[in-house]
Amino acid sequence: MSAVPPASAPVSAASQQRWWWWPLLPLYPYGRRRTLVRELIPGQVWSLEQLQGVFYVAVPIRMTVVRLRSGLLLYGPLPPTGEVLAALRELEQRYGPVRSIVLPTASGLEHKLPTPALARAFPAATVWVTPEQWSFPVRLPSSWLGFPAGRTRVLFEDGLPHADELAWRGLGPLDLGLGTFMEVACLHRASGALLLTDALVAIAPEPPPLFDADPTPLLFHARDRGDQPLNDTPELRRRGWQRLVLFASYLQPARLEVPPLREVLAQALAPGLRQPRSYFGLYPFRWCPDWEEEFRTLVPGEEPALQVAPVLERLVFPRCRDALIRWIRDLAAWPELRWLVPAHYEAPVPCDRETLAQLATTLESRPWAPDAQSWSTLARIDGALLRLGLVPREPVS
Repeated sequence: MSAVPPASAPVSAASQQRWWWWPLLPLYPYGRRRTLVRELIPGQVWSLEQLQGVFYVAVPIRMTVVRLRSGLLLYGPLPPTGEVLAALRELEQRYGPVRSIVLPTASGLEHKLPTPALARAFPAATVWVTPEQWSFPVRLPSSWLGFPAGRTRVLFEDGLPHADELAWRGLGPLDLGLGTFMEVACLHRASGALLLTDALVAIAPEPPPLFDADPTPLLFHARDRGDQPLNDTPELRRRGWQRLVLFASYLQPARLEVPPLREVLAQALAPGLRQPRSYFGLYPFRWCPDWEEEFRTLVPGEEPALQVAPVLERLVFPRCRDALIRWIRDLAAWPELRWLVPAHYEAPVPCDRETLAQLATTLESRPWAPDAQSWSTLARIDGALLRLGLVPREPVS
């Protein structure tokens, strides 16, 4: 779910001027992955969180740890850094060994790439993956991609892990042309926590605590000009977070302009900003005065807003709304449901059957995957993929 440049979309001369700065985007956090460990539900569910993104457009990614009667289950793998392994070893000492590692998506690279390394760190654990795993440009066997051949199982096809304690429900597989989308939700019956990957998120107006260790991405985007210093105040952190969310949701929000290169260079290398932390003053953004209204449209109140992430709605689900709504209604049928734990943004989020049922009704009644305003960049990418024949034109069942 990290923001990615629309490199596949053919663009006009005007569009090229808007997008000249994408090749400058370095990956974040540059290999220095900090991990925040939080106990979400006492004695039952924990969250290990890291940042991921490009050019300081960094959003949280979460691996959820669930306590079972026989040990632990890891849902949505993270890279097994020293901090991650230390936290998991401590949980193992208290609650038993890691029994299962679950890759709950067929397409999310940020979850798929760490799985083989995490599996090697826990050689006694069974690895469970969704059906229809794929690689690009050549489809390779899972074992060639690093998944342990002797202990990798396919969800549903080879059974379900810990089915007496966990309930499972799959969205897909959906043929998206370039590959297959599938996500498998998991309900931990004892805690009422519903674990999700990418399909639904809950976005809060305040930055998550993961940024406390290094608020640089927030302070970078809180500025209005490249020659402004990276000052740190609660208000600037909030402003930077909200702008960052708009970036991650729409790639280029409607209330954002890209200034000419001459203006960007004129503001660069200001005193105090001649350092990599501030990209030497390079700041190719100009926010319109009413940009906050755009954020309030996405997150209307002070509580986390449960929604389909716009980038997925427009690029993954534009022809899959019916399948998504049926899946949400299936999730709403579980009476034990009390919490939502997505792999990105806010968690845990209070959630019950009525909440999900209302969300499904809302998605049915409102316009789906729009083309205008903040959605226009995503719509151009989808249109380019359609013209190239890389995604299906008809609704996907």
